[in-house]
Amino acid sequence: MKNQIPVVGLVMKSLQAEFFQNMKKAAVEYADKRGDLELKAVGTESQTEIEKQIQLVEELIDQGVNALVVIPIDSKALVAPVVKAVRADIEVINIDIMLDKKLLNMHHIELVFVGPDNEMAAKTVADVLARELGKRGKVIILEGVPGAINAQQRKQGFIKSIEEFGLNLLASETANWETEQAEAIFSELWQKYPDVEGVMCSNDAMAIGVINVLEAAGKTRKIKVIGFDHDKSARPLIKEGKLLATIDCFGSQMAVLGIDYAMRALSGENHKGWIKTKMELITGTK
Repeated sequence: MKNQIPVVGLVMKSLQAEFFQNMKKAAVEYADKRGDLELKAVGTESQTEIEKQIQLVEELIDQGVNALVVIPIDSKALVAPVVKAVRADIEVINIDIMLDKKLLNMHHIELVFVGPDNEMAAKTVADVLARELGKRGKVIILEGVPGAINAQQRKQGFIKSIEEFGLNLLASETANWETEQAEAIFSELWQKYPDVEGVMCSNDAMAIGVINVLEAAGKTRKIKVIGFDHDKSARPLIKEGKLLATIDCFGSQMAVLGIDYAMRALSGENHKGWIKTKMELITGTK
């Protein structure tokens, strides 16, 4: 090892987002509890700062970390710095959002991925809305960052539910995981499609944005909204019936697992493929 005590870098997305604040907190607590590693937990300010995230990875490489746990903003753009890390003999664990496999294969690199089945999870929560609305129910999708594979997978899960239940998809646009963007985009879409009955949001932050717009118009609960992540700030909305359902993919636990697999890799264990993490449907009755 390069250091007597291994140094593990955790590279996250927006630390302004509740999901990643909780992830960082859990990672720091886990590293402190273990006491056998130094954790360097970093992240961007927003969900779209691809170049900043690349810079963070390269800085950790230059600092000589032993391992990296990476959640890419963009599944393709982060491949190059990850390849650089692997070639610098740094163990890399990919969590939460899968890096582009084809690009990794081009560099003859195979990484372990620790994360949920986003497509199946998205379909599970979308089915709740579909059953609520019934056939020909009119819905809008708010997507995550287009370059992130988990955003693509969640949209695919929503589409599967829409097709299976015969819903009418009015529009699908990105709000880049952000609450304020979701407010602006949904406001525009609602003017264009005033008869919308349900909104499928690829994370809770965007669902909160939609609910903010509905609350301002006095229309909460009349238009059904689903989310994804089970953020703490969204939980009261579930209880109040303003958010129909969401999915808990236990993001904090993913960071802990990522650090654990990084340490195991440094001890000589070789893990490849997809290690699927748990998920749970959350509704007002659960």
